[in-house]
Amino acid sequence: MFQVVKLEGKARRGRFSCAHGGEVQTPVFMNVGTQGAIKGGLSAFDLKDIGCQIELSNTYHLHLRPGDDVVRHLGGLHRFMRWDGPILTDSGGFQVFSLAGLRKIKEEGVTFASHLDGHRIFMGPEESMRIQSNLGSDIAMAFDECVENPAPYEYAKASCERTLRWLERCKIEHDKLNALPDTVNPKQMLFGINQGATYADLRIWHMQQIAKIDCEGYAIGGLAVGEPTQVMYDIIDAVEPYMPKDKPRYLMGVGTPSNIIEGVARGVDFFDCVMPARNARHGKLFTWSGTLNIKNEKYKLDEHPIDEQCDCPVCRNFSRAYLRHLFKADEMLALRLAVMHNLYFYNRLTQRIRDELDAGEFAAFRAEYSGKLDERR
Repeated sequence: MFQVVKLEGKARRGRFSCAHGGEVQTPVFMNVGTQGAIKGGLSAFDLKDIGCQIELSNTYHLHLRPGDDVVRHLGGLHRFMRWDGPILTDSGGFQVFSLAGLRKIKEEGVTFASHLDGHRIFMGPEESMRIQSNLGSDIAMAFDECVENPAPYEYAKASCERTLRWLERCKIEHDKLNALPDTVNPKQMLFGINQGATYADLRIWHMQQIAKIDCEGYAIGGLAVGEPTQVMYDIIDAVEPYMPKDKPRYLMGVGTPSNIIEGVARGVDFFDCVMPARNARHGKLFTWSGTLNIKNEKYKLDEHPIDEQCDCPVCRNFSRAYLRHLFKADEMLALRLAVMHNLYFYNRLTQRIRDELDAGEFAAFRAEYSGKLDERR
C-alpha cells in the first residue's frame, strides 16, 4: 500500500496505492473538491489535465446534499463525479469545529445544526464511517474533534482522549462495513487523526496511543487554525518521531507553498488545503517568484503569462491583462482560469519536490524556494 523509497533527512519520497487509480507518488497535494467539484468550475476531467493524483471531498457537505444515500444509489462518489483516481473523504470533524456556535459535543458524538436550513444533525464515529462507506472513497478519515488554538490544557486533554475513544469505535465500524457484501468499496482504508492542540506532551501521548490502532495511515489534525506558523512546525517536529515509519503521514488543511515544503522537510507525505482555489477566486495567484494579485492596475496592459516558468493551460494561452479583464468584468471564466492555474502550480510544486528528492537536492530546493514562494510580488 505504501512504501518509502528514499529519504533526505526526514523528507520522504514514497509510493502509495489503493483501490482506484494507479500508483500515487508522494509527497502529494490533494485537490479539494468539497462537494464533488472544485469551486471555480473544474470537473474531474480538468483535474486529470492539471496533474491531480488524489481528490478530496467532504463527508459533512455530501451528507447534507445530495445525501450519501443518493451517492451510494448512483454507484459511489467515483462514478457520481466521474473521477477514476483515489478519493479521500474527511470525517466531518472539522465542521464540528467550524460550527462551534451550533453544536453540542457528547461522548456519543456531536449534535449540530445544518448550515443550510438549521435542521438538527447527529454525527458520531459510526455515522461518519457509514456516510464515508456510502460514498465509497478510498481513504476514510476517522471522526475527531478539532479544538481551537489556543485551547485550555484540560479541555485539549479531555478532547484528545475522547478522540482516541472515537477512533476505536471508528475502527470497529469501518471493519464491519468493509466486510458487508454490498459495500461500495470493500478496500476502503481508514486513517487516524492526531490531536492535542498546541501541547507537545498531549500530541505525543495521543500519537503513541492511536499508533496502536491498526490504521492504514495517520494524520496530524488541528493545526493551521490560529496558532503561529512556527508553533505548527514545532508540533510536527514533536509528533513525527512517534508516527509509524511505514504508514503515510498526512498534514490536514495545510497550507501555503512554504508550509508544504517545510512539512515535507519534517517527514509529511500528504497535504490538502482550500487555499489555492480560494485565493484564486479572489485573484491571488501563485508563481515561482511569489504571489501576485492579478486585479492590480499594473497588469492592465501586461501581455505576459501569469508565470513565465509555468506551462499550465492558462499560462500557455492567456495573458495577465486578459485575466485581469475577466476579473474586473465579473466573468465566470476568471474563476475557472485562476483556479486551474493555482491548482496546477500546487501539483507541479509537489512534482518538483519529488524530483528534487529523487536527485538528492531537496535541501537546496528548500533553501531557494521556501521563503520565496510566499513573497508578494
